[in-house]
Amino acid sequence: MAEQERSTSEFSEIKLMVSDDLYRAFQRCVWILVHETGRDRFDIMREVVHDFLIKYEC
Repeated sequence: MAEQERSTSEFSEIKLMVSDDLYRAFQRCVWILVHETGRDRFDIMREVVHDFLIKYEC
């Protein structure tokens, strides 16, 4: 548990308002990637935000 608390302290929360369908699709996608790759869900979320910012040249 201490490891999870330590890793989450490195993150800030972003709140997005999306339809229920998009929310479920995102959660399902993260779950699949975690189980298929063994990567951490925070790493996957960071990658999603990073890719979004790159796509829109932010």
